[in-house]
Amino acid sequence: MRAAVRTRYGGPAVVRFEDVPDPVPGRGEILVRVHATTVNRTDCAYRSGQPWINRAFCGWPRPRVHVLGSEYAGVVVGIGEDVTSYAVGSRVFGFVDGRPGAHAELVTVAADGLVAPVPEGWDLADAAPGMEGAHYAHAFLRVTGLEPGDRALVHGATGGIGTAAVQLLRAEGVEVTAVCDRLPPGRPDLLNDLGAARVVELQGETGVDSVGSGFDAVLDATGHTSFGAARRLLRPGGSYLSSDLGRGWQNVLLAAAGPVPRALGRRHVRFPLPREDAGLASYLGHLMDRGDYRPVVDRTYSFDELREAYAYVDTGRKVGNVVVVMPEIGRNAG
Repeated sequence: MRAAVRTRYGGPAVVRFEDVPDPVPGRGEILVRVHATTVNRTDCAYRSGQPWINRAFCGWPRPRVHVLGSEYAGVVVGIGEDVTSYAVGSRVFGFVDGRPGAHAELVTVAADGLVAPVPEGWDLADAAPGMEGAHYAHAFLRVTGLEPGDRALVHGATGGIGTAAVQLLRAEGVEVTAVCDRLPPGRPDLLNDLGAARVVELQGETGVDSVGSGFDAVLDATGHTSFGAARRLLRPGGSYLSSDLGRGWQNVLLAAAGPVPRALGRRHVRFPLPREDAGLASYLGHLMDRGDYRPVVDRTYSFDELREAYAYVDTGRKVGNVVVVMPEIGRNAG
């Protein structure tokens, strides 16, 4: 099969296309022919080896896993032993982490992992970006215990995690204030359409502390703020959560101390680890099916343009998600 590989860390130029052996599904696995994939923050971190902690998991001095890509949608073409939840021909989408990935014509995934049937009526290319950002966003929601009527601020609301978080929070009846440094050109109402009750575009010297206060949770979807900056926005007992480790791993360290201030009803930090199981995948698929969640697509590239897709994501300016379609598949496949 044709696959995008990298044998060293670096920028988009380290990615090259090669013919590699077709993967074979093992016990409990399915083999998926990839129709569409994405380039996201997870992929860029694995490709670049940045931050450096990634190399502790991905390999030092060179990466152990060469095939890139964490998110996909496609059709099941092979079944491993003991798999009863899928059949050949099933349309699926999902997220695969820490193993040979989805920037390839074929990928094997655990049938009980973060994979779900594509909702009826959805194109595979539209479903492909449904898991990565949303499973991080769901981790925020899970640990805060937010309830209908609570107030949450999403910082970095136009990214893949942010656009998913706005929708997942709205689906739970949470009042969302969406904060971004720029609204997407030509789509000024995007965040309102996703369910934000209030949208704040930070411009010039305007900082996040101008947004107000009394929030039950502040969700930093990009890692561009800190607990120190967010603390003033929270009510007593409120939670700050980030998708980033923070400078000097401060978010992890503060979260470790979190049970004490939380027990005392003080503002605190949570650092949730996302779930990667079929139950969460099914939940996200259900939200998509009933219209409560639809991943936002910024740009679509062909597989041959994968390096260009990586370069665009590296700019940090994408809105929602970047989709990559495989050769001879097309956007309306499936």
